[in-house]
Amino acid sequence: MVQLTRIYTRGGDKGKTSLGDGTRVNKGSLRVSSYGTVDEANGVIGLARIHTANDPEADAVLARIQNDLFDLGADLCTPIKEGEDPSMALRIQAAQVKRLETEIDAMNAELQPLKSFILPGGNPAASYLHLARSVIRRAEREMSLLTESEEVNPEALKYANRLSDHFFVMARYLNDKGASDVLWVPGKNR
Repeated sequence: MVQLTRIYTRGGDKGKTSLGDGTRVNKGSLRVSSYGTVDEANGVIGLARIHTANDPEADAVLARIQNDLFDLGADLCTPIKEGEDPSMALRIQAAQVKRLETEIDAMNAELQPLKSFILPGGNPAASYLHLARSVIRRAEREMSLLTESEEVNPEALKYANRLSDHFFVMARYLNDKGASDVLWVPGKNR
């Protein structure tokens, strides 16, 4: 278990940080940027949860996802080593991806099919989930770029991809099952 007795360490004062395996890297590295963006998405979910306090089921889903995002951050901050013992590093698992898919399917089954793209908006919870979706999409792009130079857990990439879909569907679901979605009207303001 993690125990933080002192919040500042001064270890990053020269622009370097430690990865999960102790390796020191520049704070601007793609790996650090990837898990930093995951952390940003987690912060946006915290804002969404302010507006799901009266919906225990939705709030529980978002609480679980927040915890999963810490798992994803831990996965990304610990480089994969050749011959790694899978039990030694915290990695996103296929079951976490499958859970997202199951939840997406369950929520989507209660929504009318889309006949237009929708604009981020509606109620506050849905709006924050649309923001979380765009932030996790950025994390996914960064993770994808990282795979060009370093190994990344394939389940972590799948998780980020499914999570953006999950946020989109959940935003619609929380928007009165799509009734309060804000529809895009192409060329409306020409």
